[in-house]
This record gives sequence, structure tokens and C-alpha cells, in this order.
Amino acid sequence: MADQDMTVSCGGGYINIRVGAIIQSDNKFLMVGNDSHDYLYSVGGRIKFGETAEEAVEREVYEETGVKMEVDRLGFVHENYFYGDSPSNMGKLIYEISFFFYMKVPNDFSPSCMSFTECGSKERLKWVSSDEKRTIYPEFFRTELVKKHDGVKHFVSDERSIK
Repeated sequence: MADQDMTVSCGGGYINIRVGAIIQSDNKFLMVGNDSHDYLYSVGGRIKFGETAEEAVEREVYEETGVKMEVDRLGFVHENYFYGDSPSNMGKLIYEISFFFYMKVPNDFSPSCMSFTECGSKERLKWVSSDEKRTIYPEFFRTELVKKHDGVKHFVSDERSIK
């Protein structure tokens, strides 16, 4: 039970509790992509039962970059309704709560991605600027990561009206 992802079946859909890392360098931020999807997404993943959000983001950063990093601070909380596009949740409505943490990036940061998606696609890391043409998730990274702010911002995204 302690190693189980914080995903709960609910009303024909799912509730996810997730963390994301904000890793920045030279006015760019690090994102992840894979061959199964044409979009990029934040470094991170689901919290495992028994973990704190900070423990989860540090674990996910290590799994996806090969580098141990500490949390600097919480930057964003994101509530997101969207439809799944992975084999385990295809077309299902997902309500996801994500905690995005700014990470303390070491000066000699040299990431190496060795992770895979649930369907076996190799993930790859990509440095992105705010004017990246490709779709990125969360979308608010484009505007919010170029600003300097203190405190925690809350965002809500809802794709239910799009479908």
C-alpha cells in the first residue's frame, strides 16, 4: 500500500494527486516529452501513498533526471479537469491536484533521463522557453515562469467544456 500512486477511481473517472518540478536555467525551464504524445509536460508524477509532496517531487526529479535536488519552495497549486490519453485512463475524466515546486538547481546540473511512460515510451528531457510552439502542460508555465513572484499561486484548468 505504501508504494501505491495516489490515484483513486471516482464516478467513472479518477482523482490524481501529483507533484511537478520547476527546474530553470538561462531563462528556460525543463520539460519532459515522449514519442506517444505531441506535447511536453512537467518533470514530476503522482505522489505515492505515505509520501509528502516534497518527498514525492524530490523522488520524481531523481527518477526523471538522475540528479538529486532539494525543494526551494512551493510555487503553484493546480486543479485540473482533463480527459485521459494513456491506456489505463483513455477518455476518462480526471480531476488532478498538482503541487509545483521550485527546485534548487545545482550549478553543475547535467540531467539524464532514464524513465519510461506507463505504455513503455522512453521519456526525454527538453529545455523550453516561454515562446515554445509546442503544447506544454501546465500551460501557465509560459506566462508565470518568466515573472518573479513570492507566495503560492492557485490555478484551475477545466477541459470538460471542450469535449
